Amino acid sequence: MKKYTMLCAALCAAMVFTGCKSSESAYKQAYLKAKQQEELQQKQEAEAAAQRAAQEQENTVVVPMEEKAANQTQVVDNSDNVPVRQETVSVVAGQGLKNFSVVVGSFSLKANAEGLQQTLNNQGYNAQVVVNNQVNPAMYRVVATTFDTKGEAAASRNSLQEKYPGAWLLYAK
Repeated sequence: MKKYTMLCAALCAAMVFTGCKSSESAYKQAYLKAKQQEELQQKQEAEAAAQRAAQEQENTVVVPMEEKAANQTQVVDNSDNVPVRQETVSVVAGQGLKNFSVVVGSFSLKANAEGLQQTLNNQGYNAQVVVNNQVNPAMYRVVATTFDTKGEAAASRNSLQEKYPGAWLLYAK
C-alpha cells in the first residue's frame, strides 16, 4: 500500500509541475500587445506635434513696420561704412569736442580715465575726458582726437588702433 501511495503522490506532483508551465505563446502575445501600444502612442504624439505646428503657423502675427516722417530722423554720414556710436556726453577735462571724436578708452573710474589722458598728453595728443551719465555706472571716455568731419576722425582712429586696438568713433550729441 505504501508503494501505491508513493506512486500516486509522485504522479500528482508530476501533473502539478507540468500543468504550471507557461507557454512561449503567452510571452509572445504580451510582447506584441506592448509593441502595438507603443506604436499607437508614437503615432498619437506625432499627430499632436503636427497639430501644434499648424496651430503656431496660424497664430503667427506679422507686425507692420513703423514709419516716421523724414524730419524726425537724424542722418549721420556713413558713406565710408565706419561705425559711429552716438552718445550724449559732457566734457570733464579738456577744451571741448567737435562733431566726431576718437575714443581710446572707457572707464567707470574717473582717476583711470585721467591717467590715460595724461599718458596721451605726454605723447603729444590733446586728450580729453568726457562722461556719459546716461549709462549706469557713468562711463568716462578718453578722447584722443576730435574732428569736424567723419573722414578725418576715421583716419585718426585707424592710426590709433595700432596702440589702442579698441579705438572707436564717437558722435557727440
